[in-house]
Amino acid sequence: MDASSLSPEPTTKSARKTRAFWLCFVAINASVFLSALDLAAVGTTLPTIAKALNDTRGTISGCVGTAYLLSSTAVIPLSGNLADVFGRKIIVLGSIAFFALGSALAGASQNMPMMIAARTIQGIGGGGILTLSEILVADLVPLAERGLYQGIVAITWAIAAYCGPSIGGALTLKGTKVWRWLFYLNLPISGIAFSLVFLYLSVNRPAGSTSEKMRRVDWTGNAIAVAGTTLAIIGLSWAGVRYRWDSAQVLAPLIVGIALLVVFAIYEAKVPIGLPTVPGDIVGNRTSLSALLSTSMHGIITMAMLYYLPVFFQACFGASTLRSAVDFLPGTLTVTPFGFGGGVAITVLKKYRAVNWVGWVFAIVGFGLFSTVRADSSVGKWVGYQIICSAGIGILFGAPMFPLLAPLPTNRAASALALFSFVRTFAQTWGLAIASTILQNRLTHKLPASFTALFPPKTEIAYAAIPVIRTLDEPLRTEVQKAFGDSMAAIWQTMIGFAGLGLLFSLLMEEVPMNTSVDENYALQEKEKDPRDNDAKAELSVEMA
Repeated sequence: MDASSLSPEPTTKSARKTRAFWLCFVAINASVFLSALDLAAVGTTLPTIAKALNDTRGTISGCVGTAYLLSSTAVIPLSGNLADVFGRKIIVLGSIAFFALGSALAGASQNMPMMIAARTIQGIGGGGILTLSEILVADLVPLAERGLYQGIVAITWAIAAYCGPSIGGALTLKGTKVWRWLFYLNLPISGIAFSLVFLYLSVNRPAGSTSEKMRRVDWTGNAIAVAGTTLAIIGLSWAGVRYRWDSAQVLAPLIVGIALLVVFAIYEAKVPIGLPTVPGDIVGNRTSLSALLSTSMHGIITMAMLYYLPVFFQACFGASTLRSAVDFLPGTLTVTPFGFGGGVAITVLKKYRAVNWVGWVFAIVGFGLFSTVRADSSVGKWVGYQIICSAGIGILFGAPMFPLLAPLPTNRAASALALFSFVRTFAQTWGLAIASTILQNRLTHKLPASFTALFPPKTEIAYAAIPVIRTLDEPLRTEVQKAFGDSMAAIWQTMIGFAGLGLLFSLLMEEVPMNTSVDENYALQEKEKDPRDNDAKAELSVEMA
């Protein structure tokens, strides 16, 4: 069954936003805040978690972030497909439940394997939450008006990104066990988000029996996508850290995983039955394809900055986890207004190409300037350069979504946004792997031999070394901090190239008029008014006349 057969006329005109709309919108933002808060906090606390769970070599701690990204990426196509078949609400509720379960297990973890398993469960929920939040905004607001509302979602994300590192840093200062509350705090927030979604998220859902809906799910395509994504990310997480990039342990899963993703793309072009996960018209036009390619570059540069800028502050400036979160404030506070402003600008101008280009120019210039920052750089430099870079990243959080959807009919929004989230999240994993490999390789050559001798072979020294740096005597401490600064510069220089590719990809997009309607199949459920109310109003008008 083709997706277009769901409704012959799947659109409806936009109307003034009602109380029901705003309650639904609050529920969406509560879910986004829940997922973003956790993702932003864990990067800052990884060194403390590794130490508390006896990961003395630091080789396993990097998998904590990778496990989350792996599972969240793998379930994104499935979550979008299930939302189309079963409706949005039940998938959002299930995602929040998975996230809460993973949070509880992460807080109770006694070793790194248990932590990684817990983060995998969390990722299943987090991937569903973020995907469905974008789909639900598309269900509620026409594309031509979406800039303002997408900006509000961006603000919610940015507030969580600001609170996350600060909360994580504060908790790690209080003792080796207090970090567990970083995960336990998700439980009451999950309860609030679950309640809001359950009570107020009232959107239409497709008709049909459960058996009919099960037959419409693209199980084969999703199974190929999950297998391919899992293998590819496993290869990426091991590359340059546990094994060399040219080792069989890295190349085998990476090559097989990418091959399966290619098979997935070919299969999706000719799905024999069911509702295809990725309809061909999404990647069959130049503008939507350029948006997907652009957001893949954005995913790479965002995760490199989000995960490794706190590492830079802790290693080069001797900052504590809390202090590194404070040093990161110029970036997190800049992402918010520029993300909001980018969406509003697109809504006002009714054009999206120029906004995307401006975002990429900011990112290129920002990373270029930041690549000159070292351990002895002035505060003004690393604050100012961070702001420029974050301005570009903020604009590009939502800007590529508009060229993605503009050429497509509204009933393709869910599939397109699921693919958009999948590409972005998969690229974030590449960003982590690339940055980790660059840093590890550069540190191996630049750190003094007297310092590296303190650690066992094959140690992921970026995380293992940070708690030790502050205890070193001079001049060794300065030498180590300089080595970290030079090595981190290589990451930012590489990100200049990826940002440049993002700009080139964005030049491919055309300026297509944006839709002014939404998909009626999943529109907001409004209580039907009693016809007698209209009759009474008419009678009253006659009497007043």
